[in-house]
Amino acid sequence: MIITGPPAPTAHPLLRLRLAPHSALPQRLDGVWWPHSYDLLAELPSLLAALPRAWGHIASVTVNSAAWVAAPGRMFVCNQVVRLRRAVAPHAPDTVVLLAPGHGRWDLLVVPPDTTAEEAGPLMTAAVGDRARGRQE
Repeated sequence: MIITGPPAPTAHPLLRLRLAPHSALPQRLDGVWWPHSYDLLAELPSLLAALPRAWGHIASVTVNSAAWVAAPGRMFVCNQVVRLRRAVAPHAPDTVVLLAPGHGRWDLLVVPPDTTAEEAGPLMTAAVGDRARGRQE
């Protein structure tokens, strides 16, 4: 198991995340995340720290095994154990699935890290709609 502390403030100054507006109806995507790299050990702590408290403790993260750099089966993030699962999902290769027992499941579209800002902005807006809340670079 890898233990990580809070994200380093100089590592990646801006978390590139947009969340879909809250809705009582099921939605295909709950947000869009544009990580700076495919290194889960570097990217995941910042993402999890920025999620709404209402989402609860994220206990499991599933990523596409083909896209992400190899990572251990679990890691300690901000004083919590998070299981890392890898899946090959041909129907949804660019998503991250977050599970919080007793709270629910959230699916985030992943914009590839090497995407330019000019390309990423419209992708993120289109994926979650114009009323998205969150932070974007």
